[in-house]
Amino acid sequence: MVLKVPDGPRPAFQRAEGYAPPQWPHADHDPQQFHLDFDAGATWDEVDAAEEQVLALGARVLDRADHERKGFRVYADPAGHPFCLCRIAEP
Repeated sequence: MVLKVPDGPRPAFQRAEGYAPPQWPHADHDPQQFHLDFDAGATWDEVDAAEEQVLALGARVLDRADHERKGFRVYADPAGHPFCLCRIAEP
């Protein structure tokens, strides 16, 4: 499900197979709570520039395979939370 906000962010939600809620404050069970997709530009050059910035800030690449077909690249922030840099789809 995608929450569409006119001229604003579009948070998307999905079911997670085998989901178990976190057991705060226990760090031994901490499933993914959210995943952010960032529109990084309309061209791969713009996405490349955004990638340089997130890597400089401590992110690491999780998946770049076949990214041009998929339209996104997957990273983890320094704490390990996944996020994507997405190429803005042409209208």
